[in-house]
Amino acid sequence: MSRPVFSRLPVAVDLPLLLQALAAIGEDAWHAHFNSDYYAGDWSGVALVSAADALTELSPGRGESLLRAPWLRDPRWQQGLRDLPVEIVSARLLRLGPGGQIHEHRDYDLGGPAADLRLHIPLLSPPKVDFMLDGQRMPMTAGECWFLDLSRPHRVDNRDTQARVHLVLDCRPGDWLEQAIVDGVSTTPQPGSGDGALLQFQSLVASDLQLSKTLQGLPDTEVFITRTLELAAERGLEFSREELRAGMRSGRRRWNEQWSA
Repeated sequence: MSRPVFSRLPVAVDLPLLLQALAAIGEDAWHAHFNSDYYAGDWSGVALVSAADALTELSPGRGESLLRAPWLRDPRWQQGLRDLPVEIVSARLLRLGPGGQIHEHRDYDLGGPAADLRLHIPLLSPPKVDFMLDGQRMPMTAGECWFLDLSRPHRVDNRDTQARVHLVLDCRPGDWLEQAIVDGVSTTPQPGSGDGALLQFQSLVASDLQLSKTLQGLPDTEVFITRTLELAAERGLEFSREELRAGMRSGRRRWNEQWSA
């Protein structure tokens, strides 16, 4: 059975109940994400279920799964997920604050054939959040449940004035979950590119010989990135340094893959 890179699962969660449980969590319960090199701004979380041998409650581990205090204190978490027949080994609330960025990376521990399967349930999902997976913008909205193959390149950019909060579940593979991922929901919108301003600037460079020569004459990568951002801004096109870096990496991958059998 071939597993897709992403899939919106045909299952309902009780979003109002989960939002009530989220609202009951105090600000002091949120802790900065352990991968400090992977983000800018506020990327923080609350562990609901995590491994006993994890270095921190938010970190991965291989030990027995422990039910953490927020999960034990509030039965609304379990009630809100009552129609999701999966074996949960980890459950975390992950928050990306306004203006926050999660830099492009891969979660290689999710790539093996027997690896846990990661599900994302958006709880707070402002419109100006780009969750990019393999160069495609995932059209996730609040209350949906998505499988994402995060062993592939992904990044998140919150351009909104509100925080984005996802309930992230790591689950053991099982017959129901595998079939649900393959089936998906037929009415799921197609993913978008997400990088509209960057794509527009790339088109300008392709059609403007002088602009192309200006950028080609910059041998240093950091100088090239800074000058590109300046030239784009002069033309009313704004994108981040990380978006540009991700676009450059994606271009290199496509170039390399065309020579692979």
